[in-house]
Amino acid sequence: MKKTEGCGCGNSASVEKLKVPASGVSILGSMDKAPSCGTKTTACPAQVYEKPGYRLCSYVDKFITTDAGPVPIIKSRLQKDDLFATFFVRCGIGRHSYTVAPGLYGIGNPDKNSEVLVTANFKLTFDHLRKELSGIHAWILVLDTKGVNVWCAAGKGTFSTGELVKRIKTVSLEKVVNHKRVILPQLGATGVSAREVKKLSGFRVIYGPVRAKDIPAFLKNDKTADKPMRQVTFSLYERFILTPVEIRIVLKPALIFVLVLFILSGFGPGIFSFSGALERGLLSFYALATGIISGAFVTPVLLPYIPSRHFALKGIISGSIFAGLLLLLSASDIPGISGSLALFFFSVTVSSYLAMNFTGATPFTSPSGVEKEMKRYIPVQLAGLVISSGLWIYSAF
Repeated sequence: MKKTEGCGCGNSASVEKLKVPASGVSILGSMDKAPSCGTKTTACPAQVYEKPGYRLCSYVDKFITTDAGPVPIIKSRLQKDDLFATFFVRCGIGRHSYTVAPGLYGIGNPDKNSEVLVTANFKLTFDHLRKELSGIHAWILVLDTKGVNVWCAAGKGTFSTGELVKRIKTVSLEKVVNHKRVILPQLGATGVSAREVKKLSGFRVIYGPVRAKDIPAFLKNDKTADKPMRQVTFSLYERFILTPVEIRIVLKPALIFVLVLFILSGFGPGIFSFSGALERGLLSFYALATGIISGAFVTPVLLPYIPSRHFALKGIISGSIFAGLLLLLSASDIPGISGSLALFFFSVTVSSYLAMNFTGATPFTSPSGVEKEMKRYIPVQLAGLVISSGLWIYSAF
């Protein structure tokens, strides 16, 4: 009995060894392992594919037979479990284990003349692709990108020439299709050398559009992408859906910060006051929450509309506005000017840091630009923390 590997649902089960060709690796995980995904499909003949304790992934509709062995046909319509899992992943929960088994899949009713679309094994990417392929008959070759999306995986070296060539050979793609071409997402171009792929595998690389939703039009247009298909966008919606992850990431360190703030707020004339820690600690907590909302939510959503090219400065600008509103609403509870300045500097510093942290999620920046910005603003942010801490303690006396 062998243990299964995950394939996007987080479940596991013990299964007997499934004797299938290497091309079956896409759904069966490997010659020795099979993924278990919770929802059992009736499209697959039990006597051929089912074993005790083994369940098919909910996104698999059936299997078809090819010259390279059985290949799973996946559904283009997302199921309830896909939607629920996507919500949690968008919030940063289970993000690093949200994968599908690498290998070959089919969608629709593919044959030897159908195109081969290449993607990453991050299930969010996989789902985003398949839901745009309704009515299309194609093969989907999933690379092992360690659960990372195409663009980031290309930069990290997992969506690569070597992995693509390896996967083509592993699934015996030359037995599945009559042609010698694979279609890669444009954002994977930085990690793949088309010339080397041709040399090592015999398959020609064609770069498709940036967005999965443009693939149907791309295929109808004789695999030609127009200018809009080649342009990277970062719309209001695209920025908005990234903010839950940003907020989720900061929650754990924020809890530690809250503890430190309450302790810091207790220092005063009597050395330490529990009532002061509670009363003043709540004010500092409000300042922290304001900084998080400003830096991790408002600044990303309104990114193009806030002046400055530097994300840290954008965070300072938006943070100053929200910190000012906090001071107005809490004016009667704040202990003097020094207390007001302490809360202001602290909230703005938090906003600046979190806004700067958002650089890694945007197409607006470059590694060198981010490095320069960090060198410039991290000392400023550290100074803001030191000044705000000193003023906060001083305001208690």
